[in-house]
Amino acid sequence: MIILAATPIGNLGDASRRLIEALENVEVIAAEDTRTAIHLMRALGIDNRPRLIALHEHNEAQIAGELVELARDTDVLVLTDAGMPAISDPGFPLVAAAAKAEVTVTALPGPSAVLTALAVSGLPTDRFAFEGFVPRKGRLEHLRRLAREERTLVFFESPNRLAATLTDAADAFGADRRLVVARELTKLHEEVARGTAAELAERFAAGTRGEVVIVVEGAAPASASLEDGITQVLALVADGSRLKEAAAEVSEASGLSRRDLYEGALAARAR
Repeated sequence: MIILAATPIGNLGDASRRLIEALENVEVIAAEDTRTAIHLMRALGIDNRPRLIALHEHNEAQIAGELVELARDTDVLVLTDAGMPAISDPGFPLVAAAAKAEVTVTALPGPSAVLTALAVSGLPTDRFAFEGFVPRKGRLEHLRRLAREERTLVFFESPNRLAATLTDAADAFGADRRLVVARELTKLHEEVARGTAAELAERFAAGTRGEVVIVVEGAAPASASLEDGITQVLALVADGSRLKEAAAEVSEASGLSRRDLYEGALAARAR
């Protein structure tokens, strides 16, 4: 079978007994970085010498089939550098290929930067959406599209881009939207910084170091009236947008019916 194994996101003490037993006995390991896998095994005092196969974003589509065939005869343990494989890490194409080939896939649960950051954030945890890494290109537009999302949002971000992302977040979500920057989770210098988007943009203006997770408070439920929505649609049309696209944009941002906005704007233009 294919075994997805969660590895520590910082503190080696978080390695589960099941992970250790798998590392001690498995014959094949598919690892995001084979050097990291070797380092983990040494740090945990494991003497096993399995076959190591690199599985990373540049080759996973090509070797998924090979790993699936291997898994028909022996267990293939899948490791990423930290956390659970397939969650913003290599693994999804392999799991999809295994499911298609009817090869069993299981998981050894464990550390998760997403859930750890969410749990300590102090923001609502009953409904949330994980958005992965903030895109490098079109970042502001991407964040603006999420501005009316009512669920708590969780992002990964590079420490080198944190300052720029927080500045854009203040623009997209509003300066007063509550955010949390969780840095170096489970490590010696763990930091959980809470504040408004504007406050955290200023706090991290010089950047930071380490692994970063951003948690964003969800938007308040939409309360815009249909009349206000139609006004917004007409304003977008006046700026050059097509009526259908303008209605869709306002609908996504406000929660109002796209059809009602479209028909209301048509009627308003006919007056």
